[in-house]
Amino acid sequence: MKIAWAVNGVLVAVLLVSLGTGTRSMVGAAAKRLETGESLEASKKAVPVIAQKAEESFCTPELKETLRRVLTNCGLIGGGRRGCQPNELRNVAQISDQDFNTLFKPLSHRAGIILFDPEKDDLDEGAKQMLDRLWADQRGASWFFVVARASTDDTAERNRVYSHRRANSVLFHLQERFKDPDLEQKVGLLWLGEEYAQLDASFCDWSLSRPVEECRIPERTRAQETQLAKRLNRSAVVSWIDCRL
Repeated sequence: MKIAWAVNGVLVAVLLVSLGTGTRSMVGAAAKRLETGESLEASKKAVPVIAQKAEESFCTPELKETLRRVLTNCGLIGGGRRGCQPNELRNVAQISDQDFNTLFKPLSHRAGIILFDPEKDDLDEGAKQMLDRLWADQRGASWFFVVARASTDDTAERNRVYSHRRANSVLFHLQERFKDPDLEQKVGLLWLGEEYAQLDASFCDWSLSRPVEECRIPERTRAQETQLAKRLNRSAVVSWIDCRL
C-alpha cells in the first residue's frame, strides 16, 4: 500500500510540473498576443509557416535531380573535389547544353551575370557590388553556385583556364569580403570554358554587372550577334539555390 501511494505521489508531482510548464507557456503566448494584437487563430496558422521553409516554384523535380547529381559529383556533397570541368559536367549533369541553361532560366530574378574583359579574370567595381549584394541575399538557401564561362576567342584549353580563374576570382572575393568560416561549404564552382552551355541573347534580360551595348539593339546583324555572345560568355553566373534536396 505504501508503495502504491508513493507511485501515485510521483505521478501527481509529474502531472503538476507538466501543467505548470504548460500554463506558463500558455500565459507567455497570451501575453505575446496582447502585446502584438495577434489573434489566437492567427498564431495557430503561423506555426506551419515557421516550421517549414518555403520552396521556390522553379524547384522542379528535373532541376532538383540535376542539382543533386552536380552537387554530389562535383564535390559539394560528401567532400572531395570542389568543382567540375566542362567535359566532366556534361557527363555529370546528363543533359544537353540547351537543357542545362533552360533549367536555370527561372533563376533570372535571383541570379546575376558577372562580366569580364577578354582574357581577364579580375572583378571590376560593378562586379564586386553585384556579388556582395547577391551573397547577402541568402534567404536561408544552402548553395551558392558560380558557373563561369569563356567566349570562343581563344583555344578550348586556354578558355577552360580563363573560366576556372573567373570562378576562383568570385570565390576569393567572397572569402576576403565576408570572412565566413563556412563559406567554402556553401560555394560551388563550375567552370565550363567554351565547351558547354554557352549563353545566348535571351540572357540579356538577366541582371548584368555592366551594360552590354549589343543587348539594346533590337535587330542585330550576324556580326553583332557574334559579339554579343562573346560578351555574355566572358562571365560567371552567380546565384543562391533555394531548392531543398
